[in-house]
Amino acid sequence: MNPSPEIEFSRSPRSTLGIEWELALVDRTSGELAPHAPRILSALRHLNDDGDRVTKELLTNTVEVVSGVHERVADAVADLEGTIAAVRDEAEPLGADLLCAGTHPFSQWFQQEVTPDSERYETLIDRTRWWGRQMMIWGVHVHVGIDDRRKVLPILNALLTYVPHFQVLTASSPFWVGEATGYASNRAMMFQQLPTAGLPPQFDDWGEYEAMVGDMTRTGVIDDHSELRWDLRPSPKWGTLEVRVFDGISTVAEVGSMAALVQCLVDDFSERLDRGEELPRMPSWFVRENKWRAARYGLESIVIQNAAGDERLVTDDLVDLLGRLEPVAHRLGCVPELMGVNTIVEHGASYQRQLAVAARSDGSLKAVVAHLVAELRDGVAGA
Repeated sequence: MNPSPEIEFSRSPRSTLGIEWELALVDRTSGELAPHAPRILSALRHLNDDGDRVTKELLTNTVEVVSGVHERVADAVADLEGTIAAVRDEAEPLGADLLCAGTHPFSQWFQQEVTPDSERYETLIDRTRWWGRQMMIWGVHVHVGIDDRRKVLPILNALLTYVPHFQVLTASSPFWVGEATGYASNRAMMFQQLPTAGLPPQFDDWGEYEAMVGDMTRTGVIDDHSELRWDLRPSPKWGTLEVRVFDGISTVAEVGSMAALVQCLVDDFSERLDRGEELPRMPSWFVRENKWRAARYGLESIVIQNAAGDERLVTDDLVDLLGRLEPVAHRLGCVPELMGVNTIVEHGASYQRQLAVAARSDGSLKAVVAHLVAELRDGVAGA
């Protein structure tokens, strides 16, 4: 058997971060998804002269805005806001609005256009067929810099214990093609149907990760490690750990809060490794069960906390977690953003707000779309 190729992990300053935010384009009159991304991206290609700031995604109804590398969450969020303003300016004359959620409340997947002239997307759709075409979903990805490759996998394994916390706070996909699903995050259940998506394996060392990538490359599952679309994954090119669990996040403030939560957790775990501590880890079956509970029940989830199987209401666990991370947030300069997690709990996550709008509007999902457009523009009313 051929030896597995070595995967170089770029050196990255500790706890620096970058954010990728997928935004949907919707017709201002009908609320339906609108295929204007190619035209908008062409008009904004100058923004990518010094690195990607706005990019294409699988469907022509989607643009992705990308921050640069920053030390502080506030700076990364401000970076994104500038790019979103430019996208909105181009969308306005096309009669299109922007929103973000894990799924669109009522548009049909088979009416959406796959981005043309992309070998990567063509290959994905050719392989995954019906499930691939159903990926009418949006998410947010947060990269955090890791200063030593030996830390990557222990931190990844530890972060898996917080998958349900990430999921419940960002759950924003209660509807699918016009139906209430009964799930807080239907996106979580949809996306994991792809063969290289879902929860990652837990590795003991970098060699195990390289061996798995080598096996999958030799057997034609992937062409390279970047095609592993796990909920959490190493990003060797950038020297980061990438958290991809999140549903599409509906407001700027909530993006900042989730970026702060990830940055603080990663930095805390990195500090503990420097002190020689062993990081927490849970059996894969507990991690999988936690993800399902979070997707199904959202902020009402009772989650498994540790390898011993202790359980607790996720919102109670979040209160203690924020208290533990507050000193880390002071060090990183993101206390206001981190404490915004409390605002999500108090005012409801996006899935709860969407369901409330539908209930007040005699089930109108067009009203839900208008609500999502307003939240991205103005934030959560009363928050």
